[in-house]
Order: sequence, then structure tokens, then C-alpha cells
Amino acid sequence: MQDIEKIYEEYFETVNKYLFCLTHNSDISEELTQETFYKAVKKIDTYKGECKISVWLCQIAKNLWYDHCRKNKNIINIDENDLINKHMIDTLDEQIISNDEKILLYKKMQSLDEKTREVMYLRITGELSFKEIGIILDKTENWARVTFYRGKNKLKEVD
Repeated sequence: MQDIEKIYEEYFETVNKYLFCLTHNSDISEELTQETFYKAVKKIDTYKGECKISVWLCQIAKNLWYDHCRKNKNIINIDENDLINKHMIDTLDEQIISNDEKILLYKKMQSLDEKTREVMYLRITGELSFKEIGIILDKTENWARVTFYRGKNKLKEVD
């Protein structure tokens, strides 16, 4: 098994970005990222190598986020200021999107159901493959691909 410190250095940013996609709050995402790696260290013997370590860490992170929401009865919402301050990737299917277009895109994404929105965030911001998204959400790669495609089409209709 790889050295824990090396795993931390290699995957910290991926896990933190993923959690930021879910939380829309840098403080919460950083706190949950730290907790994710703490849990990973405690449970490293349960990692069987059936998926990428980044996927395994994101699954832990997702479960911690759900626990956090249950404990705090949080309702996930994105406001315009979060979107302006948020660091997002520059492409959606190789198309460069300006900051104003990003804000508009993420506002439109709020009209999607929660699972579709989560797939869209993971694909666009988390830069995860459909296979990785399927593993994280306990679905198939094909389900993730179809959900993303349908989500894109719904977004095109929301003009």
C-alpha cells in the first residue's frame, strides 16, 4: 500500500474540489477533506483496490457530507456569490465558458434534480470519468453517462 503521506499529497486537491462541489463552502469542504483522510487512515485496511484510490476517498467524503447534512439538517443551495468565488474548470465538452456564462450555467443547473446535478458537478468541476461517477454514486457507468447527457439536454432547453 502506498505511503499515507503520499496519498494525502496526491489526492487532497481532488477530494477537496469534490467536497466543494457538494458543499459550496470552502470551510466545510476543507474540514470534511481533513476528516476524509483521517477516516481513510483508520480504514486503510478495508481498501481492496477494486477502484482507484481517488474514487474510494470520494466515497468516504460523500458519506461524511451526507452525515454532516443529517446532523445539521442542511439544505444544499448555491447563491450567486458562491459561484463567483468558486474556482471552476474552463471547459464543458471542450467549449470555453466565460465567468458570466459559468454563473448562468450553474444557476440553470439548480433546476435539475439532485442526482443529475451531482453528476454534472462531478463531471464538470470534479473532472471525473463516468465510471468513477458511477462508482461514487453506486450506479453504473452507463447510468452516469446517460444522466449527464440528459442533464445537458435539459440545460439547453432552459433558455
